Amino acid sequence: MLFILVTCFSFILFFRYSLPIKPLPSWACEMRLLSFYFWKDLSILFPSAKFLNKTLSINFNSSMFSAKATKKNNTLSSASTTRNTESMMTTGTGQDKVEEEMSVLDLPNLALECILERLEPDGLCKMACVSTYLKDMCLSDHLWEGHMKKRWGRIVGSAAYREWQLHIASRKESSYFLAGEKEGGLLMGYLSKLWPVMLVRSSFSNHDGHVDSKKMKISSPQPPVDSIMSCYRALETGKFWFPAQVFNREDGHVGFMLSCYDADLSYDSHNDTFQARYPPHGRRAAAIETGVTWDRLRAPPVDTSPHDLHISDCLNDLRPRDHIEIQWRRNKQFPYGWWYGVVGHLEACNGNGSYCHCHESDTVVLEFNQYAPGSRWRHTMINRRDHREEGNEADGFYGGIRKLYSKDEISMWQQFWPAEILE
Repeated sequence: MLFILVTCFSFILFFRYSLPIKPLPSWACEMRLLSFYFWKDLSILFPSAKFLNKTLSINFNSSMFSAKATKKNNTLSSASTTRNTESMMTTGTGQDKVEEEMSVLDLPNLALECILERLEPDGLCKMACVSTYLKDMCLSDHLWEGHMKKRWGRIVGSAAYREWQLHIASRKESSYFLAGEKEGGLLMGYLSKLWPVMLVRSSFSNHDGHVDSKKMKISSPQPPVDSIMSCYRALETGKFWFPAQVFNREDGHVGFMLSCYDADLSYDSHNDTFQARYPPHGRRAAAIETGVTWDRLRAPPVDTSPHDLHISDCLNDLRPRDHIEIQWRRNKQFPYGWWYGVVGHLEACNGNGSYCHCHESDTVVLEFNQYAPGSRWRHTMINRRDHREEGNEADGFYGGIRKLYSKDEISMWQQFWPAEILE
């Protein structure tokens, strides 16, 4: 028993005079507070831990008193330094006065917005790191809307934006699960009731101990999930796969010349190309193509699934020499692709525009001049009055028709015209 008393007394002397009396940093106090709550809860389960609980409470109170005294001394010292600086500035001569320098933040909002509108996306991201005020301006949607349209407007259509909305909803659901209790989160709300997470909340708490939601938003480097900048960055990093259409799929395979198929795309910033993932054809696995260039892409012109028949609304307007694109699939297990063609003359017509009455007939001739004369793919005929899906297992099935009115659409198709006539 005497040996135990001597050992404990020696340890107390060593602890009192050997360790520094300098107060610990704030995070250490929070760790000590966390331990205090831990032993408090533990003492309920194990009565023998009450002695350790009392010891921790004594040490906690003494450390808190020391921390408050140090904070008070630092505040008085800071106030004294500020008063000395102000007195030196006011008592000096005119030459010694500090001249105020004008910064970008001193500009009017309209002038500042005009500057930010001329910055590239990389410049906006850098300006957002300067201050909280500039961050709010640089992340605004009206600044990123122009960059989004200029960079991605030609290949990102309504189908891609719907997919992005679903992506946002899934991210919001996961963030709701992980958010704090006051933000309606489930996981952190449950843990805050089960255990005092003072250490986790300390960096976002004000002097009253309440969570400062404004500070949490400012400290986060991420843009809002539903912002245009967030969509722009998801596209640039390739993390977001979006639906679009690819001309001459599978690197210009001869069986897909002058066609355009739906695919899911992901951008590769290292090579400035895309990776295309095509839907499976029947029992075949999904085909993946890499190195797809920008000029081979377009946004879907109509809001029709590749497995659905497009309702043609231009049949009565079709005239010979009109440019069209038509749905075609090998069999009914395959998805549709869009194929380029022109409207031809009936066999009984000599092609003279003055005497041509092909537009008055119920039969419309469609020609695919990329194939050689005599090929079974060279032409087909449809019924103008009652056109649905037409075809058979040997020649494939022809679906809906789109008339091309825009010269840009026509030139985009013609740039892929094969060097040789296909057999």
